[in-house]
Amino acid sequence: MWRLKIAEGGNNPYLYSTNNFVGRQTWEFDPNYGTAEEREEVEQARLHFWNHRHQVKPTSDVLWRMQFLREKQFKQTIPQADDGHWPAENAGLLYFMPPLVICLYITGHLNSVFSAEHRKETLRYLYCHQVIKNEDGGWGLHIEGDSTMFCTTLSYICMRLLGEGPDGGLDGACTKARKWILDHGTATANPSWGKTWLSVLGVSEWGGSNPMPPEFWIIPSFMPIHPGINSLDS
Repeated sequence: MWRLKIAEGGNNPYLYSTNNFVGRQTWEFDPNYGTAEEREEVEQARLHFWNHRHQVKPTSDVLWRMQFLREKQFKQTIPQADDGHWPAENAGLLYFMPPLVICLYITGHLNSVFSAEHRKETLRYLYCHQVIKNEDGGWGLHIEGDSTMFCTTLSYICMRLLGEGPDGGLDGACTKARKWILDHGTATANPSWGKTWLSVLGVSEWGGSNPMPPEFWIIPSFMPIHPGINSLDS
């Protein structure tokens, strides 16, 4: 089972801290943690969630989340961690994980950092948000967003780097994602961030990425020259 470790670094050579890991939260998979009954209960809960994904209505799901957070806020039931900080999850944005996988891949550390369970959970996360929110086969900028070329391209690449074939993935996830990309202008329709990551991975020439000084990121996003504008000419 997965265990949440608070303010611990262990002997992991990839974790470094200047404050003794205060505020650090990491998930560690331990196949022998918990009793056999507890492990079976967790596995059944995971299967139950996936098997009922089509029955989740976005409206009711959003309302449930709002009610959950409201109760946590007003009842102050969010527990404080042992090291004094209040844990929080930052999993809404869908362009965090793919770049990490890309970096680990190009540096040759993907297999040593990502265990089989890390791959399994990362892929499951991608499958869930492709099917529950975006049945068109793509991914949005966040878990409630409509499909975008940026995150669909990154998620497709992430699945392939984690071992899925061109037509692999649960319920044809890769096939659906590739079709969305081709139907919406191909990967060349990516905004600047997307093109940059394609170039970092080595599947696109750097000449296709516009040089962009960092000052441009502070301009309003609605302006045509903003790097995030989804355009074939960007």
